[in-house]
Amino acid sequence: MTRAYRPNPGTLAHAEAFVLDRVSAGGRHLRSIEPRSREHLGSLPRSEPIRGDASSFPVFQSILFPPGLEQERAERNKQLPCFIDLNLDQVVAAIVAKRDEDALRPIFYSTYRNEEIIRYRQAVFADLERAEVFQAFPAFCETMRTVRANLAYADRISYKRHRHMVVLRAIHRYCEGVQSLLQSLESLTLRSDGLRDLRRYLRGYASSEPFSQLAMEARRLRDTLFRLSYGTLFRGDKVVVRKYASEPDYAVTVLERFARFRETDIEPSKSPRLTDDFSLNHIEEGILEFVGRLFSTEFRDLENYVAKHSAFIDGVVATFDREIGFFVAYLDFIEPIKQRGLPFCYPEVSARNKDVEVSGSFDLALAAKLVRGNGQIVCNDFFLRDQERLIVVTGPNQGGKTTFARMFGQLHFLAGLGCPVPGRQARLFVPDQIFTHFEREEDITNLRGKLEDDLVRLHHTAQVMTADSVFVLNEIFNSTSLDDQIFLSMKVVQQMLETDAIGVCVTFIDALSTLGEKTVSMMSTVMPDDPARRTFKLIRRPADGLAYALSLAERHGVTYEQLRTRVQP
Repeated sequence: MTRAYRPNPGTLAHAEAFVLDRVSAGGRHLRSIEPRSREHLGSLPRSEPIRGDASSFPVFQSILFPPGLEQERAERNKQLPCFIDLNLDQVVAAIVAKRDEDALRPIFYSTYRNEEIIRYRQAVFADLERAEVFQAFPAFCETMRTVRANLAYADRISYKRHRHMVVLRAIHRYCEGVQSLLQSLESLTLRSDGLRDLRRYLRGYASSEPFSQLAMEARRLRDTLFRLSYGTLFRGDKVVVRKYASEPDYAVTVLERFARFRETDIEPSKSPRLTDDFSLNHIEEGILEFVGRLFSTEFRDLENYVAKHSAFIDGVVATFDREIGFFVAYLDFIEPIKQRGLPFCYPEVSARNKDVEVSGSFDLALAAKLVRGNGQIVCNDFFLRDQERLIVVTGPNQGGKTTFARMFGQLHFLAGLGCPVPGRQARLFVPDQIFTHFEREEDITNLRGKLEDDLVRLHHTAQVMTADSVFVLNEIFNSTSLDDQIFLSMKVVQQMLETDAIGVCVTFIDALSTLGEKTVSMMSTVMPDDPARRTFKLIRRPADGLAYALSLAERHGVTYEQLRTRVQP
């Protein structure tokens, strides 16, 4: 039995699978067919970024750094110690989920104190928030993901001709992706320097001789290979591959013979969606090797083309592909939150002025959770002016104090990334480091008690923090007596204030809010007619002295709610 078809580089795996299906339908069983020889090309084309003759292209290297500041790049491979306390680990995990985590996480771990870098990124974000601009980039990212996947798969292929076909597919998709992105950008009104510089660069790159030759040769080879026809002859467990001899299509013949028995017209089932994995089994690979011998000239051209373009991805395009994922992933993450009516803004940032002011902000990690469950999200305001450096937060438990502290730290970190931050309006200081101190479980491996462990961690923080740092303290020294807690807390806070760093401290010790002109007091509030109900709103006012009393009452189980639960009328 013979079967003729045309191998198409875009659907090669499925065409060969079709032939094998016909054999199976005839009751034949094919055993492994080992080709006579297995030739190896040697090194494969890699996706190592290189650049052609870029001297004639406009100056553009990164969508994260403006021209001239690319050398500022200093990415971290591990998350900062403050991430867990501020729940930023949850935020980043949700942002990079189902994406290239290894590529994106270092970007989200690395903030910068350079105002020019931050404003450059903010402008790109603002451009991308327009739907017509944003939609140009997810398709490009998906195309480049496919290119990388094909190249990674090609590395694992031992059959030479199959490997070359996969690489050709990757090159063709790459050229299509670059040209399609440029075409989309040409039709848009771009406002950010970053995207305008990218468009100018792509104009030069796409019209350059190296790229034009790369794309033209890829199309020519695909067309040539698409026109090839061959037949297969199956005898027992052997397969003979030969050039197509104009045999009739037996599938058409069978359908015509049985057409008169058809009682109703049944629409053929839809063909399954073709995947782009390009995988072949060993039998299909063996057939392809034989086809390559039949059409040696065409496949030799393919081999020479692949060898010539061993590293075809332009360096700037490769860098942009990674970096644009930072913007796309973050905007995708906050979109459901924005749809709930919660505000985001681009903060006014400064690396020198420590006057901060934020209105209508919220904890980003908590908001992402509550949005999924239709929970209520409460926004808060705060500010620090002139000599003020520390917000001391008091009030009843479960009133939103810790959430407020996390929000404070998150805002300053996100500002250093250049991202839009939660809030209607914001002016933020860009710190060199963010230090946090939240209660932790006792670690038996360090042979220290909780109090000693708190002292060791806070001592280290006090030694390394600077005037440009931000700190967040959440109910420190809870493991000791009241007198010791007051004494130690005041010593620690005074030492941190001496550095002139800014921060927030959650406590029930009212005295911390009156240490001097650098401290201000904020309180979590309750419903006036029902003190048991929390509003989760924090307002700026002097501590009323009730926070510690309520804490003691809760500890001993004598609050109004606790008494009513135990004492039934």
